[in-house]
Amino acid sequence: MKTLLTIAWRNIWRHPARSSVMIIAIVVGLWAGVVTVGIMNGMMIQRTNYMIESEITHAQIHHPEFLSEGYSRLYIPDHGNITAWLDEDERVQSYTNRTLTDGMIQSAVKTSGIRIRGVDIEAERATTTFHENMTEGEYLDSDISNAVIVGEALAEAHNMDIGHRVVLTFENVDNELTSGAYNIVGFFRSASVNYDERNVFVRAEDFNRLLSPEPLVHEIAVMLNHEEMADGFVNDVNSTFSGIEAQTWRQLSPELSMIVELGGVMMVVITAIIMIALAFGILNTMLMALFERMRELGMLISIGMSRMRVFAMIMLESMILTFSGAIVGMGIAVLHLSYYKDAGMNIEVFAGGAAQLGWDHIIYPVLTTNEYVAILSVVICITLLASVYPAIKGVRVNPLEASKSN
Repeated sequence: MKTLLTIAWRNIWRHPARSSVMIIAIVVGLWAGVVTVGIMNGMMIQRTNYMIESEITHAQIHHPEFLSEGYSRLYIPDHGNITAWLDEDERVQSYTNRTLTDGMIQSAVKTSGIRIRGVDIEAERATTTFHENMTEGEYLDSDISNAVIVGEALAEAHNMDIGHRVVLTFENVDNELTSGAYNIVGFFRSASVNYDERNVFVRAEDFNRLLSPEPLVHEIAVMLNHEEMADGFVNDVNSTFSGIEAQTWRQLSPELSMIVELGGVMMVVITAIIMIALAFGILNTMLMALFERMRELGMLISIGMSRMRVFAMIMLESMILTFSGAIVGMGIAVLHLSYYKDAGMNIEVFAGGAAQLGWDHIIYPVLTTNEYVAILSVVICITLLASVYPAIKGVRVNPLEASKSN
């Protein structure tokens, strides 16, 4: 075996330029693929965590028709009984009541359609991280009456500034148009420009004074101790209470659920592309080396080297090339991802387009140890399989015919 290793090693470096190019190709291909998978994983995990922690939460409760219709009269009946039940459920980490309706915002510049979100400040802080999206001014706990916070994108479109007054118009519970003057106290920026253009936040108590004689709740957003509890929790809520509909975050945001499911598919596709490219590279390199050494292989067979040892020698050459490139490529990828896992990868140059799609401009790549091992193992296996054909060609060499070749 030691002799075969020595021969294989020397054969590889007969043409150092060609072997070096092949090793570099494996290094670059594996590094690029692993980093790409890590970035994709990071983007998907960040997007999912942000949406759950900042906006959607693990589960929500509404009137059955509210999400499709959006009318203020479609509020949650007997929400007090539901919140009392939530207080007793050990699965519930926290929850917040929201008063919602569609309406219009009128500034000195123009009028736009929006969704008005009345929130309980303390409960919202305890349940979501949306308050961390504030970029300027104050959150709704400002002392200013009828406070409103708007998205940066909406503020820019309306040329609004902190301290400006806007008029919010909406239908009250009796289907009558109602308007109220609100004071802008701050701007927020979420991960989605579209969300920032379409939503404003006010205090629930200020909003309810205009909406209905009695406090209304259109949405109860619930954070659970673990995301895996969502399905069972929703089933329990729906079976316990009538006139409402509880849904998990996957049901509320099918596109977000699809992102999670596509994460594994993307990794398979990217890895497959790497494997195919590397397999053809190894196949091409080994076939070139084989045709150049036909006379030598014929001579080795004619002086007594078994065809099995010839096969093993060619496979060893492929293994040395593959392992050399794979180990270096994976090492560089691990160092790369380890650095950016903490520091974050700034894609500010693409921030505008990323924000339109709901992605943050700072990406934290994520790749588990099992994923590293899986990618490395599959790449090594496939490239070695690609070497089987050249090895078979080598053992089929006819010594007599090979001796006649130049």
